Amino acid sequence: MPRSPSSPAFWRSPLRGPWFTSVLGVVLLVGITVLFVTGLVSYAAYNPDLSPVNDQTPDKGLLGFYLFSWPTHPSWLYRLTQGVHVTLGIVLIPVLLAKLWSVVPKLFALPPARSLAHALERLSLLLLVGGGLFEFTTGVLNVQLDYLFPGSFYPLHFYGAWVFFAAFLAHAVLKTPLALRNLRHLRDETPAETSVEEGELVSPNPADPTVSRRGALGVVGGGSLLLFGTTAGRSFDGPLRETAVLAPHGGPEPGGGPGGFQINKTAAYAGISPTETGEEAWRLVVTGRAGRSVRLARPQLLQLALHSSALPIACVEGWSTSDQWWRGVRLRDLAALVGHDDPVDVLVESLQRHGAFRRAALRANQVADSRSLLALFVNGEDLTPDHGYPARVIVPAAPGVLNTKWVARMTFGDL
Repeated sequence: MPRSPSSPAFWRSPLRGPWFTSVLGVVLLVGITVLFVTGLVSYAAYNPDLSPVNDQTPDKGLLGFYLFSWPTHPSWLYRLTQGVHVTLGIVLIPVLLAKLWSVVPKLFALPPARSLAHALERLSLLLLVGGGLFEFTTGVLNVQLDYLFPGSFYPLHFYGAWVFFAAFLAHAVLKTPLALRNLRHLRDETPAETSVEEGELVSPNPADPTVSRRGALGVVGGGSLLLFGTTAGRSFDGPLRETAVLAPHGGPEPGGGPGGFQINKTAAYAGISPTETGEEAWRLVVTGRAGRSVRLARPQLLQLALHSSALPIACVEGWSTSDQWWRGVRLRDLAALVGHDDPVDVLVESLQRHGAFRRAALRANQVADSRSLLALFVNGEDLTPDHGYPARVIVPAAPGVLNTKWVARMTFGDL
C-alpha cells in the first residue's frame, strides 16, 4: 500500500471522480455567485463612500467600487438580502467541505507544475481553498458572535471575499465547461471526457463502495437541509425562531412588551449607566447650518410632533425581527430645527464610548424618508435601556448598526 499522499493509489474512495466533483461544483458555482452578489449588496447598505465611520476598510482602492446610494424602500430590503447571504453561506458549508474532500488528491499531486498553465491553475486552487475556508470560517464566527479572529471582521471579510472570488472565478472559467459535459452523462455517471488533472481524482485501486455517489450527494444535501432548518428561523418571529437552535438569536423571544425582540448589545455591555440616561442628565445636541445648535431634553422632544413607523431591525449576522411599532420625532424635522429645510446627511453619535459603530452616518435620502425617526417609544411604551433609551435612530432598510442607540449628538450637513 502506498504511504505517500502524492501517490494516486493512496486515495481509495470509489466516490471520487469527475462526475461527483462536477455536481458539487455546479451547486457551488450558483451558490457562491449569489453569496458574492448579496455580499456586495450588504457592502452598499453601509453607504461606504458617505463617511469613514461607515466604511472601516483601509486602502480599498478599486475594490471599494460603489454603484448606488442605499434605498429606504422596501423597508425589509436589508432583512431579505442579508438573511439570504448568511443563511445560504451556512447551507453551503456541507457542499463546500464535500467538494474539498473530493479534490484533495489534486492538492498532493506531483510534479507540482507540469506547465505554466498548470502552475497557474494550482495557484488558483490554493487561493480558492484557503480563501473559501477563511471566508466561511470568519462568516460563521461572526454569525455566532465569536470574534476570535485578529482585527475587525469588516475589512477581513471584505478583502478575503475578493481574494476568494477572484480565485473562484478563475477556477470556474477553467472547469465549468468540463463540469457541464460531465453532468450531461448524469444517468450513467460516466464522464464525457477525463483530462489528466481529472484522472487524478479516480483511484487506480478503489476500495469496495459502501454508498453510491447519489447516496453521498443525499448525505451532503441532508446536512445542508439540517443546517437550514436549525438556523434560518432567526430571521422570523414566533415558532419559527425557536427552530434556530444553532443561532444566537434563535429560541424564544426575550419576553414581551417594549423589550420583547432581539438585540445584539445590551446597555451594560456598551457601558451605558442609568445616571447618564436619566432626564436630569441626558440632553440631545442637534447641530446644523452655520453651527446652529440646540440642546433638547427628553420632555422637550416629547413636545415636538411625534410620528409612528412600523419597521423591522436586521443585522449583518443575518438575524432580524418583524416590524416593531416605533414612535418619535422625524429625522427631517430635527434637521429643520437647525436650519436645513431640505434633508441632508447626518452624523449620529452615541453615548457609547468604545467599539465599532458608536457613530454612524446616514444619507439625505434616509433622513428625508418620513418613516425615519429618532424613536422615543417602541410598541406603545418607552424604550428599554437595552433598546436605546432615552432615544435611538430607526431607519427603513438600514443595517442594524446604523440604527444608533443611546443617541447623544446629531450633526446635519454634508459629510
